[in-house]
Amino acid sequence: MTTITGTLGPAAAISAVGLSKAYGGRTVLDGIDLRIPEGTVFALLGPNGAGKTTVVEILSTLVPADAGVVRVAGHDVVREAGRVRSVIGLTGQFAAVDHLLTAEENLLLMADLQHLGRREGRRRAADLLRRFDLAEFAGKPAVTLSGGMRRKLDLAMTLVGGPRVIFLDEPTTGLDPRSRRTMWELIEGLVQDQGVTVLLTTQYLEEADRLAGRIALLDGGRIVAEGTAAELKRRIPGGHLRLHFCGPAELAAAAALFDYAAADTEALTLSIPGDNSIVTVKAVLDALDNAAVRAESLTVHTPDLDDVFLTLTARGDVR
Repeated sequence: MTTITGTLGPAAAISAVGLSKAYGGRTVLDGIDLRIPEGTVFALLGPNGAGKTTVVEILSTLVPADAGVVRVAGHDVVREAGRVRSVIGLTGQFAAVDHLLTAEENLLLMADLQHLGRREGRRRAADLLRRFDLAEFAGKPAVTLSGGMRRKLDLAMTLVGGPRVIFLDEPTTGLDPRSRRTMWELIEGLVQDQGVTVLLTTQYLEEADRLAGRIALLDGGRIVAEGTAAELKRRIPGGHLRLHFCGPAELAAAAALFDYAAADTEALTLSIPGDNSIVTVKAVLDALDNAAVRAESLTVHTPDLDDVFLTLTARGDVR
């Protein structure tokens, strides 16, 4: 790996400077930088083939980078790969449970792989079964569990070793909405109660919006935008105020007050483009008041992460 000089900064659970990777002459990652503080959830979004899984593979020491400085929990992923592996957990896109083993046996197997003593392994297995509401299924083969329960068991297996950093590569793929929300609550609990750091890749934009403190959009091997969900949404045009009126006369009078407003005569609504700030809302209400035009209701509409994703990435297919 080529080392690139750079300051990675303190209190970062995950740091990368100039991270690059190519396969067969095709650049997958083109010098990306990441800094993820401890005890946070960071979401990585991007189209198919954007390089999200490659980032996870490099950070978790599964594949080497071609260039860059990469540290996880303060350890260099090349020179201290063993130490990195000792403090991380990885849950992939598909549950890695052994279907022939029971739920408890899967956890005990992970305890053995972590070189835990027999007593400690059983203690951790019992604790995780309880925390993940799987205790009543402890003695049942994993093959008999529902998809949602297998994903919970998979996450529980990741936690046997008490990792400080967890990589979740599309952890809710294939789950129904109820099971997906259960997984979200479990992930939130890990961060809030235990201070775990989570790097999440997901195909569900709602998931990133719900869980992540910061989000990065990866496209063409580069990070094209990074920030909180609110910051990213503010970068995208399309915000507007929508006014509803009781009749066509009021609608027409209001439409005459605002340039670029779009009137819907059937719905009796008027859409006014703007930044949706308090100043803008007050200006609209003042204009209506001064003209003695009464609106029945006002709603504020802002771009969502779907709009951000489609606008800032070159393709519209999410992975």
